[in-house]
Amino acid sequence: MTTLQPPAAAEPRPAPPPVRRDRRSWTGWGFLGPFVAVFALVFLAPIAYSVYLSLFRDQLIGGTTFVGLDNYAEALKDDRFWASLGRVSLFLAVQVPIMLGIALLVALALDSGRLYGRDFFRISIFLPYAVPAVVATLMWGFMYGTRFGLVGDINGALGVSLPDPLSPDLVLASIGNIVTWEFVGYNMLIFYSALRVVPHSLYEAAQIDGAGQIRVITAIKLPAIRGALVIATIFSIIGSFQLFNEPSILQPLARNAITTDYTPNYYTYALSFNGQQHNYSATVAIVMGLITMVVAYAVQLRGMRKGV
Repeated sequence: MTTLQPPAAAEPRPAPPPVRRDRRSWTGWGFLGPFVAVFALVFLAPIAYSVYLSLFRDQLIGGTTFVGLDNYAEALKDDRFWASLGRVSLFLAVQVPIMLGIALLVALALDSGRLYGRDFFRISIFLPYAVPAVVATLMWGFMYGTRFGLVGDINGALGVSLPDPLSPDLVLASIGNIVTWEFVGYNMLIFYSALRVVPHSLYEAAQIDGAGQIRVITAIKLPAIRGALVIATIFSIIGSFQLFNEPSILQPLARNAITTDYTPNYYTYALSFNGQQHNYSATVAIVMGLITMVVAYAVQLRGMRKGV
């Protein structure tokens, strides 16, 4: 009688060799390396060098000496710096809401679909942003002139005496007009792009509920582009604190109104290139950079907070 034997068990396969994890893959760094190198060279290195310069002072006796944080203490007590900071803060508080409000209204008008010639208006409003800031400031500066510009021509033709836009009382508003003219189109494009991606199902639901245009704007459009509003606000705040081109170009036309400490950036430039105070100039620049960073970060936290 034949006895059935159980089938032989299959021989176990040899386990794969353990993967060695002590060797790092450099593929990711190969892609990231060029950017890191350029970023370190053009961004981190200048900041580090500015911090290094701010710790020294060029003295008449002894040459360049290490002074630690003395330059920062001097900057915090510098009336010219705080006056220029207050000036750009006033500029920011007035000009930025006006500029963003105009840009938002234009974006809403373009998105409504009821504006005839929408593409023409969109390009026309954006076109000033394509004009270089130097060219735009020179153009407006000559129009502001009371002896040779548009204001002067109007005064001569109509026999009137319009206020001088480059006078000490009006020059800040004149600069704000230039900046608004330049950047309304840029901010409009940000808002309009955000409006174009709002789901149409929300509009259809609002139409079924009988919501009017004002209700659609306040309940759907504005909440949907909240992120774009915050980004545009942060960019505008940073640009206001960096105000330099317009006052520096208008200064020869308004010598009695625009001084070398009119804005913090202009003050820093004058300290470095006219006063040869490179160390103190670097200190003022760093202090201004920290203030800008704190304000922009506070606006970002406030704008992105839910329920606000």
